[in-house]
Parts: sequence; structure tokens; C-alpha cells
Amino acid sequence: MPNGFQLGPIYIYFYGIILMIGALAAGWLASVEARRRGLNSDIVWDGLIWALIGGIIGARLWHVFTPPPSMVENGITTWYYLTHWINFTPGAACLLCIRQGGLGIPGAIIGGGLALYLFARRRKLPYGVLADIAAPAVALGQAIGRFGNYVNQEVYGAPTDLPWGIYIDPFHRYPGYEMYERYHPLFLYEALWNLANMAVLLFLGRRYQNRLKSGDLFLIYLLNYSLGRFLLEFLRLDAAQVGGVNANQTVALVVGILSTGLLVWRHRRSATTEPVVESQEEDMPKEEQENA
Repeated sequence: MPNGFQLGPIYIYFYGIILMIGALAAGWLASVEARRRGLNSDIVWDGLIWALIGGIIGARLWHVFTPPPSMVENGITTWYYLTHWINFTPGAACLLCIRQGGLGIPGAIIGGGLALYLFARRRKLPYGVLADIAAPAVALGQAIGRFGNYVNQEVYGAPTDLPWGIYIDPFHRYPGYEMYERYHPLFLYEALWNLANMAVLLFLGRRYQNRLKSGDLFLIYLLNYSLGRFLLEFLRLDAAQVGGVNANQTVALVVGILSTGLLVWRHRRSATTEPVVESQEEDMPKEEQENA
């Protein structure tokens, strides 16, 4: 299966195209959500640039510090990345060689979230409102982006005889699984989970708009994504290990617990101190609402 095409002197990867489509779709949905809340949708497109840059940096760093076992066995470790910032050999790995692959979604969420926070501070906007607008959009972008793993024949699960199992060519099979042909389409499972997460967030944002606090939707996004990622990691063959522990699964568990606890704490506290639930749009500066 080809993973791209030649365009003059440049090789264009389908993976990159799919990620860009996911980013644009996320921006579109976030702009729709912003307008629904009576806000200027230009805020979204300005913030998207910040979030993309932060997300890419975070995703790369996450991969660098949690390389999967298949790469570690070939000598591509964290130390290798830190001592090989650039490599001009075609196809060689290095810290800055993003075109060779190596992006971690947990890092993308952390990096994108921090960049969005800096954007909110710079523009003097409430971070919770922006995060809530971004939450379903991020889930949509993740769902689309996961199909980039299909063209790269990566992020698949254990061998399976189920009718929807996908064929993986011998070159992309992990060591010890060369005799198996079909595997769980882990990327597809996660894409569907992300779409369901998006649908839940859009429903809650509309159905319980007057009962949600600023930042609640983002916490629910973290809870839902963490739950799905924790469960799916049981099927993953090439899970990143730190000290013999599945790094992504452990982080997902911690984030899920913290998100749940914070949601419960916020609403139990407000039930005893605030008779009227705040409106998220009221936190937005007046001039931003007037520019909608």
C-alpha cells in the first residue's frame, strides 16, 4: 500500500494530508461552536495556529521520551533522539525528523492545551470557554487523524480472525507476530470512540448548557478519551513502556481519575455555594461578544 506520492522533488505523505484535513475539520467545528455561543469565530482560527504548533511540539516530545519497544529494539531510544537532533541521511531517524513519523497523542493534547492557554492569556480570554469550544473539535480531529495510521499500517492491535480484521504486510508486522496476517484495527476503534466522544460533548453542550460550568466540557472530553485509550491499550502490541509500565495507559488512568474527581468536586461545591449556575458566555469579554 503506497503511503504517499511524489510531487516534483518532494514526497507528499498521505499521513500529513489526513492530519491537515483533521485539523481543518476541527477548526470548522470549533468555529461553529463559537458562533453558537454568540462569539467571534475568528478567535478559533487564530487560536488554532497556536494549538497546532503546541500540539506538534508536544506530540513529538511525547514520542521522543516514550518510544515504542519496536523502535527501542532497533536502537531508536530517547538517548538516541537527544544525541541526534538532525540527520541528513534519507529515511534516518532524528529528533527533528518528524516526516519519518513519531507523534504521540497524549503529548499533542498537553502541548495543544498549553498553547491554547497562552493564547487565552495573550488575548485576555477565559481559558475554560475556549477549552469547551475546542473539546468536541479536538475529538473530531483525532477521529480523522487516526486514519493516517491506516495508510502507514501502524497502531493496530493483536491478531484476530474477526471479519473486520485488517491485513498488515510482513514489513510492518511487529517482531514475534510475523506469522499472523490480520489484526485488530486499533486505529479504527479509537476513531469511532473519538466520534462518539464528539457526539456526547455536542449533546451535553446543548442539552445542559445552563448547568455546565466553564471548562466542564473539556474535563468530560478528557474523561471520555482517557477511558477509551485505557481500554484500547490492552489490545496494543507496541505500547510505549517506561520502567516496564505502559506509559499511555497509565497516564490515561491518572487523567481519567483526576478529571472525574475535579468534575465531582466542582459541582458538589457549587451545589452548596451557588444557587444559580454561571453562563459560560458571560465570562467572555464584552468586546469579543460584540464582534461575533
